[in-house]
Amino acid sequence: MNRIKMLAPIGLVLAALFLYAVTFTVNQWEVAIKLRLGEIVDSEYAPGLHFMIPVLNNIKKFDGRIQTLDSRPERFLTVEKKDVIVDSFAKWRITNPGQFFRSTGGDSGRTARLLSERVNTALRDEFGQRTIQEVVSSDRLELMQILAKKVDTNAAELGIEVVDVRVKKIDLPPEVSESVYQRMRAERERVARDLRAKGAEAAERIRADADRQRTVILANAYKESEHLRGKGDAKATEIYAGAFNRNQDFFSFHRSLNAYRNTFGQGGDLMVLQPESDFFRYFKEKAPTGGDISSLSDQVPTTRYRPPDEPATQSRTMPPVSEQQQASEPVPDGVMPTAHPVSATAPEYGDGAGGRGTARGGSGPWAGDFSE
Repeated sequence: MNRIKMLAPIGLVLAALFLYAVTFTVNQWEVAIKLRLGEIVDSEYAPGLHFMIPVLNNIKKFDGRIQTLDSRPERFLTVEKKDVIVDSFAKWRITNPGQFFRSTGGDSGRTARLLSERVNTALRDEFGQRTIQEVVSSDRLELMQILAKKVDTNAAELGIEVVDVRVKKIDLPPEVSESVYQRMRAERERVARDLRAKGAEAAERIRADADRQRTVILANAYKESEHLRGKGDAKATEIYAGAFNRNQDFFSFHRSLNAYRNTFGQGGDLMVLQPESDFFRYFKEKAPTGGDISSLSDQVPTTRYRPPDEPATQSRTMPPVSEQQQASEPVPDGVMPTAHPVSATAPEYGDGAGGRGTARGGSGPWAGDFSE
């Protein structure tokens, strides 16, 4: 009895070892093949517990889940004979473990190399039939579908299924990228210049409209001001005419005094006119005693003048101007008519009764010295 008790644990251990040696398990994410002396016996194993013959049989397990092949960027040529650098990846899984083992020996590195060659071949074929514009925009989705089908067909001999092929990035070579960037920069600058030109055009249009409105406003304002000024001048003329008609002689005398004051107000003035001019009318007339200025010509002292050919010591008395001559030569306010050029200096006023002074130089029949 004691001997049985001693051998029981040993038997259990031996049974466990035998059971472990003749069985193997396949997980849900695995595929397996059975080899007998290096030859594939069976490759269709469902997940669970399976039996084998120790020493004669060998079990190979592989990952049955979807795996990713991330290839290195490769350079391809488009139909436009332009180089592009394509970075892609592929999704694949094992569907035939026996064929996979026979094609790759179960080596993951060899599998990646063989699958990468098939992916690059499909990319080269498809990119060689399309332009850059097509592969980056409109035909991109269609291109991915065609690539996936073509690579899956070529990879069937490896015992794997290609689920999807995707292009992550398409770049231009460094020597081409700079020229492309230059063209893009030039295009952006052209658009910017176009926008600036349109803005300048709009500014000029606004400025021209503002100038036009300013001109119209100023013209209307000038028109209104001239209208008001004309009305004012008409009113002033009416008032002056009324005042002139009330006493024409006094009004004429008052305007002549203002003309004298404006003309002889500063020294060094020069005038070229005739001595008989109506401008000197009140220098030649004598002030009336009874307040009537119509007889001033009878009371103003006469003026002596010297012709050019007469010596300076001689003098000649200038005859007084008649009232008929004065009436026939009306002189507007501030206007000095000239018939013969005479150079004269402004007289110096004394007591205001007729004026004193001399006029020298000049030429013509009235050139000479004039004195009281």
